[in-house]
Amino acid sequence: MSTPRLGERLQAIRKRRGLTQRELAQLSGVSISLLRKLEQGEREDTRVETLRKLAMALRITTAELILRPEPEDEAPVDGDQWAPVRDALLGRRMPEPDEEPTIGGVKSALRAGVPLSTENRYADLGAAIPSLLRDADALGPDGRLVQARAYHLAGLLMVQTRQFDAADMALARAVDSAPDRLEAAAAINTRCWLLIRQGRLRETLDLAATWADDIEPKLSRATLAELATWGGLLVRVSAAAVRNNQPGEADDALRLAYAAGAAMGREYASPSDYARTFGPLKVAMMRAENAMVADRPDRVLAIAERIPERVFRPQSPSRKRHRLDVANAHVSLKRYTDAVDVLQELRSSAPEWIVNQRLARDILAKVISRRRTLTSEMRDLADFVSLEY
Repeated sequence: MSTPRLGERLQAIRKRRGLTQRELAQLSGVSISLLRKLEQGEREDTRVETLRKLAMALRITTAELILRPEPEDEAPVDGDQWAPVRDALLGRRMPEPDEEPTIGGVKSALRAGVPLSTENRYADLGAAIPSLLRDADALGPDGRLVQARAYHLAGLLMVQTRQFDAADMALARAVDSAPDRLEAAAAINTRCWLLIRQGRLRETLDLAATWADDIEPKLSRATLAELATWGGLLVRVSAAAVRNNQPGEADDALRLAYAAGAAMGREYASPSDYARTFGPLKVAMMRAENAMVADRPDRVLAIAERIPERVFRPQSPSRKRHRLDVANAHVSLKRYTDAVDVLQELRSSAPEWIVNQRLARDILAKVISRRRTLTSEMRDLADFVSLEY
């Protein structure tokens, strides 16, 4: 069965809410003429901010109105669900709605899209990104901050889903659009993560260290955003250095990151770096990650025991990555059941995230290779993450 079109979905939800078109127009601030065109199928596309106004009036999420095709409706011949995002990044033409976007409206739409990333709802975010980029670009020079953050959000999605070329395009646009160095540095932080995932360690070291040196603040009067951005780049330096067999450089970077975290005194989520928090606990989790790279699983688990779980949401990228290190440590210590329990926990809390994590497959592959017999739970998990065994 094909997916109901925008007008059909809008009309059905409006009627379930017991609203007339005129009442919905008044509640949402959307003109009744546009509402009629949408419901009658004369218009199949509109600005994201318009959809958000309608969604708020209807008490639903914007994602429920954004078209998300079923497999048989997908436009790309090869069934590639990320093709529309890549097309948007390449500037391929999309229908231009009649209404003009506003900076405030696109900002609101952007804020509504951020939870789709932090909650690992990648398919929903992928459906929203093309229109969001189109509307952000239409703002012109006055909308540089919104443009930078929209492209940064697209870059995060593409890194998470291993669409690395598209991620590179999106993050380059985020840096180019950034109105200041701090905003650009947030996108550079994500680009460093992209380079690490590609194994480009020397490039990561050079890029992260250069930008960390450039924006290094004075600790005594730095803002939380400055400390978090600087500390985040130092964490990237440490992650790349320990993987590049440069433990001294990794430790030096982490000591500076610890100083930034201590000056902050708490975890801080930067509005320009959606997927990440930074603070003392982030540094502790990086120590655990470095310990795992150095083959010190006992140290990983000792550090993990001192990190309070209640501080981070289950969907937090930092926490999820840390839990993979914990699972990996359990495997190294031959605690296979404990490792599988952690992977199942991640599957339950972040199913779209774990299927895109090569480390999760590698950990499970180790478990399977070291077990004479597999439980049904292990087989089911292997099938879920597409691991051949």
